[in-house]
Amino acid sequence: MAVRRVVPNVRSSDVRESREFYGLLGFEEVMNHGWIMTLGSPSSPTAQVSFMAADKTAPVTPDLSVEVEDVDAVYAVMCDNGAEIVHPLQDEEWGVRRFFVRDPDGQVVNVLGHR
Repeated sequence: MAVRRVVPNVRSSDVRESREFYGLLGFEEVMNHGWIMTLGSPSSPTAQVSFMAADKTAPVTPDLSVEVEDVDAVYAVMCDNGAEIVHPLQDEEWGVRRFFVRDPDGQVVNVLGHR
């Protein structure tokens, strides 16, 4: 299984303020859906951080996003190994297929692949 990128998800009550602050570190907006905004490094495109108040379609806000090459295969491995699925595997309207799983320390991981 290939991991393409890992992005921390930071809860933010004001994503505009977050964009301004992290812009001082050199980050630039690379995605903004209104409820989630991702900033990235122009010199290293996979160096990213996302900010959100709440997830649009899931019952919880994930702590971390992991983009993988084959999300269906990862989902099967997680299910076969008894991992706690917090949000089922599904296609989202913004072009990703994803599910949420809880890690052993209680962190919620958004595992996704782009369609």
